[in-house]
Amino acid sequence: MAKPTGGKFYVPYQETYINKVNSDTVTDIVKDYSAQIATFYNALPEAKADYAYAPGKWTIKDVIQHVVDAERIFAYRLLRIARKDKTPLPGFEENDYAVTAGASARTLSSLKEEFNAVRTSTDLLLLSLTEAQLDCTGFTSGVEVTANTIAYVLYGHLLHHKEILEQRYL
Repeated sequence: MAKPTGGKFYVPYQETYINKVNSDTVTDIVKDYSAQIATFYNALPEAKADYAYAPGKWTIKDVIQHVVDAERIFAYRLLRIARKDKTPLPGFEENDYAVTAGASARTLSSLKEEFNAVRTSTDLLLLSLTEAQLDCTGFTSGVEVTANTIAYVLYGHLLHHKEILEQRYL
C-alpha cells in the first residue's frame, strides 16, 4: 500500500503529518523510523522532564503522554478500520486529554516505559496487516480514511512532536 497522496482519504491538516514520512509502504515506515524514534524519545533527559518552553505549554512529560495517548487512539482506529468495522469513530480533544492525564505526577522513566510498550504493540499491529486490510476504509471525525492513511498519520505525528522537542525543548 503506497503513501497516501492527493487529499483522498484524509483531511488537509493530516497532510502535514503524512508528508513527514518518506517511506513507500507501511512495512518501510516501521523499518525506516521505528528505531530512530525510540532512540530519540528514550534519550530525553530526566533533567528536562518538567521543562516547558513557554508558560502554558506542555512539559516534556506532557508531550510523551500525549504521543502515547494519540498513538493508542490512532492504532485503535486503524485496527477497527482494517477489520472492516464501519462504525463511525469520533475525534478527540488532545488538550482535554492532557489536562486529565496526570503526566506531571509520573516519572519520565515510567512514561518512557509506556511509550516503548505502545510503540512495540503498534508496530506489531502494522506489520501484521495485509495490503487488503490497509486499503479498508472507515470514518473518523466524519471523514473517510484508510487504515493505511492512519499509519502514515500516526508516524507523522510522532515525527512532528520529535521535531518540536528538538527545536523548542532541547
